[in-house]
Amino acid sequence: MKYSQIFTKTDKNAKKYDSANATLLTKAGFIDQTMAGVYTFLPLGTRVLRKIEGIVREEMDKIGVEVLMPALSPKEAWINTGRLDEMDNLFKVCGANELSRRVNDAEYILNGTHEEIVTPLAKKFRRSYKDFPFALYQIQTKFRNEGRPKSGLLRGREFIMKDLYSFHTSIEDFREYYEKAKQSYWNIFERLGIKDETVLAAASGGTFTTEFSHEFQTKCETGEDLIFQVPSTGQAFNREVAPSKAPEIVQESEMREMEHRNEPGIIGVEGLCEVFNIEAHQSVKTLIFETDSKESPVVVAALRGDYDINEIKLMNIVGCTKMRLASEETVLEVTGAQIGYAGILNLQEGIPLYIDDSIEPLVNFECGGNRTDYHIINVNWGRDVEKPKKFHDIKIVKQGDRFCETSEVYDTFKASEVGNIFPLFDKFSKAIGYGFVDKDGVEKPVIMGCYGLGTTRVLGVLVEKFHDKDGIVWPYSVAPFHIQLLHIGGDGYKRAKELERELEANGFEVLWDDRDGVSVGEKFADADLIGCPFRIVVSDRTLASESVEVKKRNETESNIVSLDEIVAFLRV
Repeated sequence: MKYSQIFTKTDKNAKKYDSANATLLTKAGFIDQTMAGVYTFLPLGTRVLRKIEGIVREEMDKIGVEVLMPALSPKEAWINTGRLDEMDNLFKVCGANELSRRVNDAEYILNGTHEEIVTPLAKKFRRSYKDFPFALYQIQTKFRNEGRPKSGLLRGREFIMKDLYSFHTSIEDFREYYEKAKQSYWNIFERLGIKDETVLAAASGGTFTTEFSHEFQTKCETGEDLIFQVPSTGQAFNREVAPSKAPEIVQESEMREMEHRNEPGIIGVEGLCEVFNIEAHQSVKTLIFETDSKESPVVVAALRGDYDINEIKLMNIVGCTKMRLASEETVLEVTGAQIGYAGILNLQEGIPLYIDDSIEPLVNFECGGNRTDYHIINVNWGRDVEKPKKFHDIKIVKQGDRFCETSEVYDTFKASEVGNIFPLFDKFSKAIGYGFVDKDGVEKPVIMGCYGLGTTRVLGVLVEKFHDKDGIVWPYSVAPFHIQLLHIGGDGYKRAKELERELEANGFEVLWDDRDGVSVGEKFADADLIGCPFRIVVSDRTLASESVEVKKRNETESNIVSLDEIVAFLRV
């Protein structure tokens, strides 16, 4: 293809964004921002995206069947699964003006995920145990109401995603397929050139299960996730679920006299540390939660002042699916004090108390006094408060923390999620009434799994991983063109035209920079910015020896290659 025929051009003066992918893809003419979190994919960007999709499709076709589901869905579908009022990023669609609403005033959901569509769809066609297992996938545009879209293609309001859904008659069959899906993802990432920089990290199972889901996380300095990895085994965790053992802290050997201190209005850890002249790790913050558990509608959690509560861990321990900070009335009932003064001494009996293991070794610690305006300092186990029989890990892990099983300090790194695999079990099949009839004629719920991969996000991650100061350095498998061809001089033009045909006949994709009135230096700069794997320069000088200059984008030195050997050279 001739460069002059491409719709867009490079713009090296384009705005610099908060991420390399947004900046370089815009400057190189791959994308154009329509509004925050929404992009147009220009010809070069579309070519890369289609290649990514092609790789994904080839691997998915081995384990599933492709469909294409709608972007719109009825609100009733989301009411049936209970997610209409649970998800915080759903878009509603309705007529944009009075004229449109006169025609149809209904409201719809703009799908951010497709469980509400695919489950009823599967129910229509597969009901006998003989029909299982099976899997359906699509590559479709998704819409999510992100509060702060950022990092270019890494977090947007509109994006393209491959989502796969599998259906099974048993947990065992689901787990077997789950492993197949894992391998398919590894195959994809290997073909994309990011497998060695990607880890499989345990993540939250959400409201579906207390088991982990899994995320494929590619190491990336601009990534939003912080991954914690066990050095000896490579086992990795998302920050939201990483088991955490706090580093050891030197403690006093002698107990001081416990004191009740009246400090009106002092409730935050920072203020307490200043007033009592203590470090944050010497304070204990106590939080009251209301849950959806019938056995434990109210629970109390306590952890060291320099940690934050991990509600996912706490919910798993309590055995609930929803949790929120307690109301002012509930806090007063449980502690006898206003919010901000809760402590672990003299709590209302019968309220479950979960204490983080970081507090166990503390000596002379501070906590709330369960009395408005009061705190207690120099609290100690055994003397002032009964030491619990069991401590828990209910904190959000921090850098420097240790893996509980081996006490190894975690390796930590920033990463961007490029895919996830998730056990749904029977959450959606039960909500929608999708069961199968087994060989004995008994109806049982279908077991499901879902497997997502953002193709537009992967494109952004590739740029984050593969670029230098001059531009993008595309992996060969997804580059918009394999070769960027340049010519210098009159004979160079003629021979470049012939070489373009020859290379394309041998299966190479060629972008020929045929522009007139553009300097050689500018063409070189554009070639580096666009990032095709090879740059070939045809000039009068090299043609004198029936050769061309070939430079790989990821190397600094160029090679003079005979025209007779050019095809073989490019295929090595």
